[in-house]
Amino acid sequence: MLINNKKASMWHKLRIAILLLVLAAVIQQSWLEKKTLNWKNNFYVAVYPINADGSPEVNQYLQTLSREDFKPLADYFAEEAKSYHLGLRRPIELQLGPIVNKIPPAPPNTASIPNTILWSLQFKYFAWKNSPKVNVKPDIRLYLLYHNPKKSPRLSYSTALNKGRIGRVNLFGESSYHKQNQVIIAHELLHTLNATDKYDLDTTLPYYPDGYAEPEKIPLYPQEFAELMGGRIPISEDQAIIPKSLNYTIIGEKTAREIGWLKAGGKQ
Repeated sequence: MLINNKKASMWHKLRIAILLLVLAAVIQQSWLEKKTLNWKNNFYVAVYPINADGSPEVNQYLQTLSREDFKPLADYFAEEAKSYHLGLRRPIELQLGPIVNKIPPAPPNTASIPNTILWSLQFKYFAWKNSPKVNVKPDIRLYLLYHNPKKSPRLSYSTALNKGRIGRVNLFGESSYHKQNQVIIAHELLHTLNATDKYDLDTTLPYYPDGYAEPEKIPLYPQEFAELMGGRIPISEDQAIIPKSLNYTIIGEKTAREIGWLKAGGKQ
């Protein structure tokens, strides 16, 4: 009995030690993530293409991808940052990583707290195991799940985590969708930097005023641009359209504040 008690006590102490180490790692990670949002340095993003449905058409499309295909995203963030006087010429740089042959775990159908926590841990483990090397160690990792539009005409929602800075992005694997794909990638990328959605999940309509690119426009409709985290261009009170490219989007003030581009009370 005494031996059993000693073993139980030892395991209890070991479990406490492990929990303390995990807690310390979480606190350290949170501190580092908060610290890096001071934008003293730029963020390096690794994008990893994945053939989500295994189709030969998507596989052929992935073979055509190059770093130049993702340069417009870095250009977009550089241009948007100018209006907030960020002080970095290229705040976000993207690197094209090798094709990943495994698919990251999908978010749970039932969004309960335990299910979400479990999925988050599974996704982080996946990212730890499936992060091929790129030129510069990335601060953010995005897994781009390309689908054949003929097989999957409607994409599932993409998801990104600010804790761990990883994203699971659903896209169409066809060149005609390239510019629209860039909008989705940019949207999910900002989620990893603490930006929140600014649209109604049920209707997909942007929230007013934060989800509008020009909330003070008179007349209000139709809007000409989409707020990036609002997702769509409002053309009437109950209608909004998907922007054709990043050229039809802007990063609004609330989003800029969430990602650290805009301090409380005004511009940087």
